[in-house]
Amino acid sequence: MSDPISALLLGIIEGLTEFLPVSSTGHLLIAQHWLGARSDFFNIVIQAGAILATLLVFRQRIWQLTTGLREREHRDYSAKLFVAFAVTALVGLPVRMAGWELPETVTPVAWALIIGGIWMLVAEYFAEKRGDNAHVTWTVAIAVGLAQVVAGVFPGTSRSATTIFLAMLLGLSRRSAAAEFAFLVGIPTMFAASAYAFLELWMDQGLGEEAWGDVAIAFVAAMVTGFIVVKWLLGYIKRHRFTGFAIYRIALGAGLLLLMPSGF
Repeated sequence: MSDPISALLLGIIEGLTEFLPVSSTGHLLIAQHWLGARSDFFNIVIQAGAILATLLVFRQRIWQLTTGLREREHRDYSAKLFVAFAVTALVGLPVRMAGWELPETVTPVAWALIIGGIWMLVAEYFAEKRGDNAHVTWTVAIAVGLAQVVAGVFPGTSRSATTIFLAMLLGLSRRSAAAEFAFLVGIPTMFAASAYAFLELWMDQGLGEEAWGDVAIAFVAAMVTGFIVVKWLLGYIKRHRFTGFAIYRIALGAGLLLLMPSGF
């Protein structure tokens, strides 16, 4: 398979899985095993493409919050977004610098997929017993910030799954409201994480020679696919549960453990 085609496929996979609660890390790990490993810079760039897609999807909501700070509701929501991001930064940066992260290999990712799938089923079951609540509390904001750190330490857990379902379990039971808050917090968080990773590579002289055409193809593919997926997901969860995603995670994790016991 030619490099441009593999780059296109990797970009599509990133866009498909970054915001669905199925773990983009796990899918890229599998995909790059078959399509060829890419540089850390390549992976950072395609993630940035997916983040940009989210920014485009929520551009009206972000503008509403930015220009409506005189209104208490918008000011309160924006403050909680900031607190969630600040918690992630204050806790996550020391964790990152200390190197506390499981390796991105098959076995830990597979187990994270399985455990995360079970976690999704349990969290949604108990969240539904709380009724329909769309109010973001300070507890939810802090917990979402910590959940992002957990997702960074355990590849395969999925940032979106960890944050959305912890928010739902702590009272933000409306799926669409939990997803919106998780995605909005994820925009500055993921941009900051990508920028930090890029800085690390630059300081270590690890950028190397890149096939810029492949990088551009993957970036655009991740952005376009991510935009479509986020728009679809926000509509889907208004009428459906996350059960299908949870079952998929469990099946994929079990399949990886059974078919690739030696890992890669």
